[in-house]
Amino acid sequence: MKTIIIGAGASGLFLASLLKKDYLILEHNSQIGAKIKISGGGKCNITNKFVSEKNYYGNQEFVKEILKNFSNKDLLSWLKKNNLEVNLLKENQYFFKNSDVLLDFFKKNVKNIRLNTEVLEVKEDLSVVTDKGVFKAQNVVVASGGLSFKKLGASGIGYEIAKSFSHSVTPLKPALVGLTVQPSESWFKNLSGISVFAKVKVGRKIFRQNVLFSHRGITGPAILNASLWWDRGKITIDFLNKEVFSYLKNPNKQISTQLPLPKRFIKEFLKAVGVEDKRVKFLKKEEKEKLKLLNSYEFAPAGTFGFERAEVTKGGVLTQELDLNMQSKFRKNLYFAGEVVDVTGELGGYNFQWAFSSAYAIYRSLV
Repeated sequence: MKTIIIGAGASGLFLASLLKKDYLILEHNSQIGAKIKISGGGKCNITNKFVSEKNYYGNQEFVKEILKNFSNKDLLSWLKKNNLEVNLLKENQYFFKNSDVLLDFFKKNVKNIRLNTEVLEVKEDLSVVTDKGVFKAQNVVVASGGLSFKKLGASGIGYEIAKSFSHSVTPLKPALVGLTVQPSESWFKNLSGISVFAKVKVGRKIFRQNVLFSHRGITGPAILNASLWWDRGKITIDFLNKEVFSYLKNPNKQISTQLPLPKRFIKEFLKAVGVEDKRVKFLKKEEKEKLKLLNSYEFAPAGTFGFERAEVTKGGVLTQELDLNMQSKFRKNLYFAGEVVDVTGELGGYNFQWAFSSAYAIYRSLV
């Protein structure tokens, strides 16, 4: 066997479909592509209309080079060539009619798979030790994914393999995940189920998307994206996207009747900042200042909803220790692809794009 691929996720399956022969996929789950199945609400958001290295947390120069050789346009061309129809839908994301379209393709075109086979370690000679025996090959590709979605059988074996070959693994954290809040933001929890369109700023990153309040804290697309770039410190939310007093034009009307926000939100916000819902003309100077917080509400998250709720894992095998073929600089013929590497994309098809682009870089090296 020329190549052993550890993991039947997006990277591993795509690589195998390109190789066509002389490969073996080892997968510890009982089925392939468990994460593909549920992604994008079951429609698998495969890529985005606009993709650049700036959409990724990690070594952006490295990402730029990998994307250069297999871009979103290249991925779309590959899909078209294989009669895999996608649709451009909301927020410039490409979706399938349902995720089974991609899974069925892989089931048809990737045959050499050993399911229910748990990888235990990779030896120095690249022999792969599993609970079903030892497998030997010339090349080993670690495409085992991250720690997110443990209920789907997520495994940390890829990181352990990397460490056994002296690779550095950057801190592993949940990403594209909801955020828990401090007691000072307990009013967020009273808004469970409410969604508002907002501008969310974390560091230099700004996301204009929906924010969803939950009984655990705050989530929704804007927050999921913000979680990727947040480690500690504050996040700023503009709930209005327009200066608050541009809405409060009628001095004889109450605050709540003039703001384009859910009434329940306004009630809880006013209560939290200590402002009575009154006619605008009766607002005191300090109350007006508090209302300006609707444009710049700062809060420091307490943490995240954890790996169980995270869509991806931030961190992984250090890219500086890989070449542009995704090959280890410490052990020739050992490769790492997809989520196991310390490159993480924003919400919107970017992580599937990375999975395919990194796998393609390996493919070019193997053929």
